[in-house]
Amino acid sequence: MKKLRFAILGTGYWSQFQLGAWQELKGVECVAVYNRTKSKAEALASRFGIPSVYDDLDALFNKEELDFIDIITDVNTHSKFTKMAANRGINIICQKPMAPDFETAKSMMRVTQKAGVKFYVHENYRWQPQFRRVKSILDSGIIGKPFRCKTAFNTAFPVFKTQPFLSKLNHFALTDQGSHQFDVLRYLFGEAESLYCQIQTVNSTIKGEDVATTLLKMNSGVVCVQEISFSSLLEKEIFPQTTLLIEGSKGSIKLGVDFELSITTLDGTTKEIVPMRSYPWQTDRLKPEPQSIVKINNDILKDIRGISKSENTGSDNFETVKLVWAAYESALENKVVNMSSFGSTLF
Repeated sequence: MKKLRFAILGTGYWSQFQLGAWQELKGVECVAVYNRTKSKAEALASRFGIPSVYDDLDALFNKEELDFIDIITDVNTHSKFTKMAANRGINIICQKPMAPDFETAKSMMRVTQKAGVKFYVHENYRWQPQFRRVKSILDSGIIGKPFRCKTAFNTAFPVFKTQPFLSKLNHFALTDQGSHQFDVLRYLFGEAESLYCQIQTVNSTIKGEDVATTLLKMNSGVVCVQEISFSSLLEKEIFPQTTLLIEGSKGSIKLGVDFELSITTLDGTTKEIVPMRSYPWQTDRLKPEPQSIVKINNDILKDIRGISKSENTGSDNFETVKLVWAAYESALENKVVNMSSFGSTLF
């Protein structure tokens, strides 16, 4: 089987995990790394044994034979790099959030569809082991028909130290973490019928919002309350974990701290700890993320090869993008947004 050749664009904080995950898979090879600061690209390439380094993207495209690119740069560059690759007939994987605004996301969809290239968005939260396990419990029917869900990502962890660009974004909590949280809700319950959102900026040193509270009604009838905060100093800091409670007609599922699941029915409560696999390239704090990155990369790789359909196509992720920008509209205008009419002129 011929190895698929790809290049990494961007060597910021998350590139080390993305590249480490790719090297866990067979049939794929990173042949080049690009970064506008060449020394940073050289450092990542040296660490992972990548043969070529560029600080000129046109030179990379002209010299390297590529099956796809993996964009891990600042969100404001996603559209530019996507268009450059699409115009050359190269498949694209783009880190979430897809784009810095809704119109740009639509333009990326138009460009990739017109070019006929495969386009994926690297949204790995739905691939985290605890959420896959929650989904399997839901599908088993043990708690009956779910009717309400609450998810919470509340932290005071200093994310701006490792990713300082986040503090300069006009839109922060919903684009950065809402992209994850809304996608998990879609994975668990399907598409949303409507939403209502309120946002706040508690940290006076950043530009965008750092707190968001959203109420979503899903087409399935489930009502979801979704909390995000980067300014919540709590008794125990569990960053970057998400907690969850799903209530059903016959019981409930609780995802607590350190990936403890509690499944309660009339027969009582059973508990389990969702196991986490570790890799030599991960950090101590990141536990579910590394294996979720391996899983999503493998899922995308199979789609590129035509073996199976990926969950994380650009078209699918665009439904998550719509929720993010509908939430901003809701917060700005203090209104409930009906998703059937939001973004009715798409691409």
